[in-house]
Amino acid sequence: MEFKLEDAVGLLSRTPGVLGALLRDLPDGWAALDEGEGTWSPAQVVVHLIHAEHTNWLPRARVLLSVGEAQVFPPFDRFGHLHTGQGRTLGALLNDFAAVRAQSLGQLAALNLTDTDLRRTGQHPEFGPVTLAQLLATWAAHDLDHLAQITRTLAGGYREAVGPWQAYLRVLRG
Repeated sequence: MEFKLEDAVGLLSRTPGVLGALLRDLPDGWAALDEGEGTWSPAQVVVHLIHAEHTNWLPRARVLLSVGEAQVFPPFDRFGHLHTGQGRTLGALLNDFAAVRAQSLGQLAALNLTDTDLRRTGQHPEFGPVTLAQLLATWAAHDLDHLAQITRTLAGGYREAVGPWQAYLRVLRG
């Protein structure tokens, strides 16, 4: 599928609502479920998304737009969220994510990006040259990846409870 900024913004704008509908006011224990050692609970994923809003997508886009490939993007600590958000309720985290995402999308709109801008390249610390369109498409795909992760984690809470139907539930297969 060809990248279209308006489509990506449409996906990005939906994520807070989807997360809110899925996670807000869950019974105790559900937000803390994970898939085992080294995996993240739904609450930790929300904190990760907040962390990424502050340190990944727009900061990298700004570097790309201001200096192109002359400067490598700042590294993104994919696990930096594990040191924040402790002791906060899931509802508070969802509210924070909705607010920071709205702010990010406002800042993205203020950039008034053109097709020429979307073709501009920056320097990723691991991948080398990447376009702004690729960065923004990854932002949207990253949301979808974590939505899939959350639904898989929640479904795993019923792994044993579904009994023999487990064989038909792809979401429960490892």
